[in-house]
Amino acid sequence: MQSKGAIKLLAILLALVCLYQLSFTFVTRSVENQARETTGDDPRAYQVYLDSISNEGVFNLLVKNYSYQECKERELNLGLDLKGGMNVTLEVSVVDLIRAMSNYSTDTTFNSAIERALQMQTNSQEPFVTLFGRAFEEVDPNARLAAIFNTMDLQGRVSFNSTNAEVIAVIREESNDAIDRTFNILRTRIDKFGVAQPNIQQLGSGRILVELPGVKEPERVRKLLQGTAKLEFWETYENNEAFPHLEEVNDFLREETEKDSLRATLDDTASTDDALAALIPDESDDPELQDDADVEETDPEAAVDGAVAEADTGAGEPSLLEQFESDTAGADTSDAPASFEDFSKENPLFALLNPAIFTNQNQQQEFRPGPVIGYAAIKDTGRINDIFSRPEVLAILPKEMKLLWSVKPPTEGSKALELIAIKVTSREGIAPLDGTAISDARQDFGQFNSKPEIVMNMNAEGAKIWKRLTGENVNRSVAIVLDNYVYSYPTVQGEIAGGRSSITGNFTINEAKDLANILKAGKLPAPARIVEEAVVGPSLGQEAIQSGLLSFIIALILVLIYMVFYYSNAGWAADIALGSNVFFIFGVLASLGAVLTLPGIAGIVLTLGMAVDANILIFERIREELRAGKGHRLAISDGFGNAYSAIIDANVTTLLTGIILYIFGSGPVQGFATTLIIGILTSLFSAIFISRLIFEWRLARNKSIKFATKLTANVLTNTKIDFVGKRKLYYTISGIIIAAGIAGIIIRGFSLGVDFKGGRSYIVRFDQPVNTVDIRSQLAGPLEGAPEVKTFGPSNQVKITTAYLINENTAEADDQAESVLINTLNIERDQLMSSQKVGPTIADDIKVSAIWAISISIIIIFLYILMRFRRVAFSAGAVAALAHDTMVILSIFSIFWGVLPFSLEIDQAFIAAILTVMGYSINDTVVVFDRIREFMGIHHKADLKTVINSALNATLSRTINTSLTIFMVLLSIFIFGGEVIRGFSFALLVGLVVGTYSSVCIATPIVLDLASKQQAKKGKK
Repeated sequence: MQSKGAIKLLAILLALVCLYQLSFTFVTRSVENQARETTGDDPRAYQVYLDSISNEGVFNLLVKNYSYQECKERELNLGLDLKGGMNVTLEVSVVDLIRAMSNYSTDTTFNSAIERALQMQTNSQEPFVTLFGRAFEEVDPNARLAAIFNTMDLQGRVSFNSTNAEVIAVIREESNDAIDRTFNILRTRIDKFGVAQPNIQQLGSGRILVELPGVKEPERVRKLLQGTAKLEFWETYENNEAFPHLEEVNDFLREETEKDSLRATLDDTASTDDALAALIPDESDDPELQDDADVEETDPEAAVDGAVAEADTGAGEPSLLEQFESDTAGADTSDAPASFEDFSKENPLFALLNPAIFTNQNQQQEFRPGPVIGYAAIKDTGRINDIFSRPEVLAILPKEMKLLWSVKPPTEGSKALELIAIKVTSREGIAPLDGTAISDARQDFGQFNSKPEIVMNMNAEGAKIWKRLTGENVNRSVAIVLDNYVYSYPTVQGEIAGGRSSITGNFTINEAKDLANILKAGKLPAPARIVEEAVVGPSLGQEAIQSGLLSFIIALILVLIYMVFYYSNAGWAADIALGSNVFFIFGVLASLGAVLTLPGIAGIVLTLGMAVDANILIFERIREELRAGKGHRLAISDGFGNAYSAIIDANVTTLLTGIILYIFGSGPVQGFATTLIIGILTSLFSAIFISRLIFEWRLARNKSIKFATKLTANVLTNTKIDFVGKRKLYYTISGIIIAAGIAGIIIRGFSLGVDFKGGRSYIVRFDQPVNTVDIRSQLAGPLEGAPEVKTFGPSNQVKITTAYLINENTAEADDQAESVLINTLNIERDQLMSSQKVGPTIADDIKVSAIWAISISIIIIFLYILMRFRRVAFSAGAVAALAHDTMVILSIFSIFWGVLPFSLEIDQAFIAAILTVMGYSINDTVVVFDRIREFMGIHHKADLKTVINSALNATLSRTINTSLTIFMVLLSIFIFGGEVIRGFSFALLVGLVVGTYSSVCIATPIVLDLASKQQAKKGKK
């Protein structure tokens, strides 16, 4: 063995680096175990303890004493599926950016091009700016973009004479810049969020990946990431000024000719009691809802910096609707529904929007002071928005008036939002003061009531405008609006100088911190919408760790025992090499900062089987040399030398599929590909060098090395099976299976996962076993269509998939979908074990990426085989075997989904399984091809059929041993790896069996048939 010293040095250095990197993980685990012992089961105390020692030295090396925080940053990263958390893919809304750049142009061609580009985007991978430029040309080839984008903001970059191509170039540049700025702003927000080991990266095409481990409040994260931080300060109308316009709208709706349509809309209105309970906040629970005189005399918090006070409300007093009910109190209760229906017919607007009118102490009705003009149940706000967006209604309202909802109910427990009347005083329709004036923002507590609030400081220009704005609106309200929701509307008591203001409301501390964080980080240049999301609860993550480790340990033990059983003490050398390989994999993962996911553990477990394959190849060649009469030293040297070619070829093809998986995959699939790639490289080093060093060490000390036991010495040594002679039988069997699969695909199709069809998916765990049919019918109404409900693992756990609100990329839609599910099923939030959301656009992208991944893999493998074996027949046989394997697996998944008691969804994990099977199958095929090539060089006069049969029989022992060890590994993953990857491991199991079969019974017979045809053609010529 040459360069033995260099190899030893490399092995020692690699081991030291891995030990150094993994030591940080050992230290953090030790510190965290100590924290648990100290704090018991109190999670808050546990976190406080860790925070208190975060900067203390806990790991003293010679060069530095590392703190707990520094060790935490260097530990082995666990994926979200192993420790819980949230994975989000955001897409920057380039269409909103383009609209803003055009100053929200009303040009017909421009808006038609926007709509056309949005349609094109659903089936295209091109950037939206490119699609918009193409759509604009299609809508009107003679139209000029310069006429639309020649704005003040783009002055100097777009002139009236600019060509469409030049304008598109400017838009593209602005778009790329906006994506970069959005990325930086989001990173700033996340850094201030306080999550350990967050990950944020740009994915291209305007998409940004955010991974937040350990997050337990997904709704909070959605608001943090999707809020554009568009802060505005607006003047307002007083309630009594706006109410006459509401009456006009109410009269218009009543007089409309389309009464039947309107009546159908109002039939869904809740019963009177429910409506009142939802619409009217309880005055007794809200300290802010009091008379004006009471606020001024008894509430010192009424002033902000001595000048701004919260508006008096008076909500909860009898409204028009309450007065109506009071008048009919003596009537028969059975008439109540009809009475409310009559009221709705007469007051179609006020049946949904409760006017802000209350009864004073003298039993007289008064308008509530301030800008709040009404209340509405949260569920009714959409219908009210539809009413106020109608052109006929907009014509009734003043042009200067726009209506905005409060961000949350005025009191805790209320289900109503306030509607606030905003006054637009500028001709351009922009706010007199916006977030660009804010120089600093922080969370604080109110001076008198200690409630969380956000304190803001303004720059010089902002302070000047704020002084003027407050001076012009004394005794009136100024609304503080963020992302088109009103957060507060203080009443100005006097002019405010100094540029200091605050946002008060019914905030929690975390909400106030997040809002201050968002304001301080800055406004997003364009909205960022969540197009893909996965949330894993901490309990499911812990279960995944346990199941993943269990499958890993069992697989490792089975492989170690089998190698010793079959190869005697040489098996111990393979076991040591295998242990070294596992150590190197974890060390390299920690060194690279890679994330270990549950599919990643599956990748490591699979690597164990593939690492054994290299040892088996070497050992089988050594056994052949020993049977030829060579001594141990020479047999070992020749055995290693003869096995190198097959080992390199087999692992390179698998490595190529792993790289393609990494490029085209995302999330857990990338984690699987990462460990697979690292595992292939480390297994090559371990099998070729570590085991060789062990043999050299034993030979130097004249210790015996045995490569077989009495039971296995002559197993599969002299087989003479005519494999290729039965090729027509193999073709028939495969043809029948594939034909049945094609029929199944046509008739039944596939069970597509959320990855491929888009939608929302939830894993819910109940206290007792449940019936999926009952749950489906229970959710059909609230989710606006029957969802797909499957048992997922135990009988008390189900997977629910729905398309409910999937086209609405807002935090509110995501929260609403979860709330509907939780409320309808009457479960606690922690029973929602995990959730996933994939928007339609990204689902289409995933499908396209999957097709590209498989296609490119096949092309690369074809070219590599052609390059190595220099015969088209070999490449064609290998690719035919891969196509065969893929079709058989697809057939089985089509035929048996819904039949077998576990998920057989076609998703990203399935594509990873297909590519892995392709890698294994080509690995097996290449080993056989390599022996065929060797025998063709030795037996020049033998016919090809004899050579192929001899090669297949010579490699049969290796084929069966490798397949058996990998089968044991995959069976361990399938049984013990957990429900999340059961379908994935089943695909690998099927693929292993099919891949072994195809490498022997499909690939080599096709080589024979193609080569025979080529020879026949040459003979004719």
